[in-house]
Amino acid sequence: MAIAITVKNFLQQKSVKYDLTTHAHTGSSHETAQATLVSEDHIAKAVIVKDESGYAMVLVPASNYVEMKHLRKELDRAFELVAEDEFAKLFPDCESGAVPPLGPAYQIETFLDEALTSLANVYLEAGDHEHLLHISGEDFKTLLSGVRHGHYSHEKGFSKVDDY
Repeated sequence: MAIAITVKNFLQQKSVKYDLTTHAHTGSSHETAQATLVSEDHIAKAVIVKDESGYAMVLVPASNYVEMKHLRKELDRAFELVAEDEFAKLFPDCESGAVPPLGPAYQIETFLDEALTSLANVYLEAGDHEHLLHISGEDFKTLLSGVRHGHYSHEKGFSKVDDY
């Protein structure tokens, strides 16, 4: 597949240039970082949550977990994690579990962790388990203009029960 058609169209619509890297099949952002030699804190990961208002996407560095309690409190919403088997209806042009961290492309409410806003280069899933997009940090912010920013995550070194 290489790149999901929704992602490709969104990048073209926003006039964002990108590089596409091919890598061995991976099953997680951690494995993708190892396969591509890209630091996990430069890979944007999408975590899908939902509440009574619908689905939302939280974008965090792959090196981090979403702090669910903090997210719920800051946004005053009763978010819960979405099971991976629900992703297919949200991302029909993507392989299962290979969610591009571009909520606006899929008309999904999106929350951007501040840890991703100061990067010079950002890497993201292209829609399958063998390709990674590379874009500039400025272009990443362009793609996500208008989404809410906040501190929604912490590094994986910490262990909390209610995080993802």
